[in-house]
Amino acid sequence: MSDAPEVRPPVVTPVRVVIALCLLAPFVAMLWVGSYAKVDPEFIGIPFFYWYQMLWVLISTALTMIAYQLWQRDQRARRGGSK
Repeated sequence: MSDAPEVRPPVVTPVRVVIALCLLAPFVAMLWVGSYAKVDPEFIGIPFFYWYQMLWVLISTALTMIAYQLWQRDQRARRGGSK
């Protein structure tokens, strides 16, 4: 048995920072109400307030999918590439 400590990959990596940003961006965008609490510009008669929020539903879905794919790739790399 060796007295050398077990070497583990770092917990905070650039990929994990990108994952966190992908998941955090929708929260920041929706909590910053002052940036979208207005009527103009309208889009096909829909006030900005509403279409901006609906746009973020689609953006959030895309960012969550990206974060999930990055997480899966990160986990495969940490396991040594199996599967």
